[in-house]
Amino acid sequence: MSPVRRLHQLVRRERRRGRRYQPRFALSQIAVTSLGALCAVVLLALFSLWSQHPLIVAPLGASCVLLFGYPASPLAQPRNLLLGNGLGALVGMALLAWIGQGPLSLALAVAITILLGQQLRCLHPPAGGLAFLVVYLGVPWGFLVFPVLSGSLLLVLLAWGFSRWVPGAATYPRHWL
Repeated sequence: MSPVRRLHQLVRRERRRGRRYQPRFALSQIAVTSLGALCAVVLLALFSLWSQHPLIVAPLGASCVLLFGYPASPLAQPRNLLLGNGLGALVGMALLAWIGQGPLSLALAVAITILLGQQLRCLHPPAGGLAFLVVYLGVPWGFLVFPVLSGSLLLVLLAWGFSRWVPGAATYPRHWL
């Protein structure tokens, strides 16, 4: 068999396996989840303007992908979002205070966030981004409250309300703790 034919068969086999593994979303579900993420980010931005406190950072946008795009995921549950994001910011701040900024701190922040998130059963992928961001930007300790914990809590409440009030939205959360 030619190498091109073998490659073609490998690609076909992997594509079939991927299609069985990856979730499918109906167009109506895609529309509802996109609307949910849009509303959540707009409301966080408006709350930020109203309260004069920053309530939004890029990793919270990534949290929206999980909350609205795949709310049944264990990684999207309130425990994971709140504890995971809080843990990521806390780890980043501790390393920033202890080691300072630099490549080693960045790497350790992400690695320790993953390690603790798995150990404490609150793994949330955007938390690694928060840990990285804290070290990279050298943010003050107040960052833990505004935007990390307050923004995360608002996202959970918005996702919960959205799932209750918008027809076609998936139920959220599956569990609180």
